[in-house]
Amino acid sequence: MGKNSRERHKAKRKAADAAQRRRSAGAPGVDDPLGLFGTPRIPSQRQLAEQIIDQAIHAQHREETAELDRCHALLSAGPGGAAGVQVVNRALLTTLLREVEQAWRRGWQPAELVRVARRQHTARHGRLMVDAIAAQMRGYPTVTVDQRWQSQLAALDAQVWWEHDDHYVTAWGERQDLDRTGVIATVIELLHLLATLPAIEVVGPVPGEARPAAATPPADLDLRMLDRVRALLAKAESTDFPEEADAYTAKAQALMARHRIDHALLVATTGKRDQPATRRVSIDNPYEAPKTLLLQVVAEANSCRAVWMKRFGFTTVVGFPTDLDSAELLFTSLLVQATRAMTQAKPSTDKYGRNTTRSFRQSFLTAYASRIGERLNEATEDVGREMTESAGAAQLLPVLAARDDEVRDVFEKQFPELTRHATTISNREGWASGRAAADQASLHGSQAVAHN
Repeated sequence: MGKNSRERHKAKRKAADAAQRRRSAGAPGVDDPLGLFGTPRIPSQRQLAEQIIDQAIHAQHREETAELDRCHALLSAGPGGAAGVQVVNRALLTTLLREVEQAWRRGWQPAELVRVARRQHTARHGRLMVDAIAAQMRGYPTVTVDQRWQSQLAALDAQVWWEHDDHYVTAWGERQDLDRTGVIATVIELLHLLATLPAIEVVGPVPGEARPAAATPPADLDLRMLDRVRALLAKAESTDFPEEADAYTAKAQALMARHRIDHALLVATTGKRDQPATRRVSIDNPYEAPKTLLLQVVAEANSCRAVWMKRFGFTTVVGFPTDLDSAELLFTSLLVQATRAMTQAKPSTDKYGRNTTRSFRQSFLTAYASRIGERLNEATEDVGREMTESAGAAQLLPVLAARDDEVRDVFEKQFPELTRHATTISNREGWASGRAAADQASLHGSQAVAHN
């Protein structure tokens, strides 16, 4: 026997031994492609359906139109004819649930999955994602689901509205007024999206792992402070008078600043364990870039770090929990105020008669965010001087510095490599109006921010 023949025989024997070990261990769906143990197993309808689904996902990824159309046709008809349609339905839903679960394990939360489905495809894909999430959640008792997840599920109105899983795909198509080929194409597109989502930072426990007893409820002081801040910012958002909005916003920020210093000192003196956390904030179109810039400058003013995940439409913010609350509250209020001022402004047409609304608003929001950042930086320097001159500086400054270092370390560990994104300005009138609006929402001295 020649050398090549011996190597082929050795490889064949090795593959056969591996197949026999899997067969002895009871591995499901093991076939015999080499024909070493007699007639190969005939796959069941369910196995055929799963194989075709996998082939369709790969064809979708490789953009192989002919192969994808062939898989769509096979899944539409069902293996074995009409009797196989329900088999395909069950296999599609099962695969969807498995991919949703895997996405959760890779850090994705329910609202984020729905958002990315809508962004990458259509609102119809988002509705399909909501149903898949609702179906997957059936396996988890409410007490094992984190409160943030429960809030997202309630906001999505994620409910199982169908009676039998075998009929879900067909029933969903009827609801969406889609023929079966269109339904199959939509499901495969969503499966491909789920399979190709990258891993992101896990924020909080996934379903089944939340433990209510281990959660530490916020102190009454924290709850009262947040309620007062929300009330002040609501007044700032509702008034038509810029001076009143400025006063309410400044008062809310002053309250948050004082609370942040008090909380940091309390943690330091009591030895209570306090660690940076991660939170994701959704940023919606249009004008994502300047909105993200506004969140970034507000986050930095509240001793947090932020990075924009442009493809998926959210910004990840790292900081201590109380600082994250403050940043999110202030960002939301400032965005409301900026949007109101922006829509009240009347951009004109250019010298060629073209409408300048989009360029005006893009420049307006960018200038607004930039000016807010400048004002917060000015306030930070003022606060730094005041803290240096205060009687408690020797105790306070090391505490705040240590907290800043912790946030930076966690952030850099999560995001070791970052790419800068430049925002262009093409409308001078919008830029000037945005800066003027930011001055109206200005924050003053020690009322603006406690530290950076």
